[in-house]
Formats: sequence, C-alpha cells, structure tokens
Amino acid sequence: MDDIALAGRIEAGHHLLQVRVYYEDTDFSGIVYHANYLKFLERGRTDFLRLCGIHHNELAAGHGGEALHFVVRHMEIDFHASARIDDVLTVETRFRELRGARMVLDQVVRRGETVLIGAAVTAAVINAAGRPRRLPPQMREKLGVVAG
Repeated sequence: MDDIALAGRIEAGHHLLQVRVYYEDTDFSGIVYHANYLKFLERGRTDFLRLCGIHHNELAAGHGGEALHFVVRHMEIDFHASARIDDVLTVETRFRELRGARMVLDQVVRRGETVLIGAAVTAAVINAAGRPRRLPPQMREKLGVVAG
C-alpha cells in the first residue's frame, strides 16, 4: 500500500486522517479510553507533517544541520462525546502558527459530523541537549505553503 494513502490527505489547508477504533483503544465499557485520543492526535500531527515533507527521521538524522526533535510543550483538550469500538474517526489537523521554536496546531476528532474532542497543541523543536531550536528554513517553507 502507498505510504501517502496511509498518511491521509490535505484539503483546503488542513489534514484529514481516518482511524478505526480497535478493542485495544477502549476501556472495559467499549468506549475509547481518554488517553488513547492522544495517540490519534499524534498520528494526525505526524502524518500532517509527513505530507508537508517534514519527516521525524530526517530531523533526528540532522538533515537541517543538527539533530532535532518535536516535543509537545502544551495541550488543551475538550472532550465532547465518546467514540466506541469499530467507529471510524477523522482526525483533522490545522496549522495555526509557527513562531521561533514553537508550532501551534488545532486538532479535532470527529465521528461523521459529530465532534468528539477538540485540542490545541503547542509543539516545540529541540536539539539533542533539549535546547529550543528554530525549524530549519527549508522545513519552515514547507509549512508555509500549507499555512499560507
């Protein structure tokens, strides 16, 4: 299967990724355990960056100069409704801003038209020593096309 197809798609400046809820995602009641939404959001952010041409392995290998990594610095989540086993969800990721070493993304998880959760995520770029670093210019440009 094509890696691009697995990574979802970008439409009108935002990324859409479908995920299925498996048994392992749920608690004893068959409802998605709250912490597992973090995994869905992470997949959405990672595949959004992948489709923009920014790959975690290239950052870690130092393709922009020094080895860099993304870390979540801050996250706000509002839970509105629950997902259940076998639901097909859409994780929507929108780029809000890139300032210095920080990037802010807005994310929503939906089942059909129903919003299940909304999140605002601030990720920072750090080097191997944990010091903040700006995203390399060629990668900033790739995000600028989407953030436009």
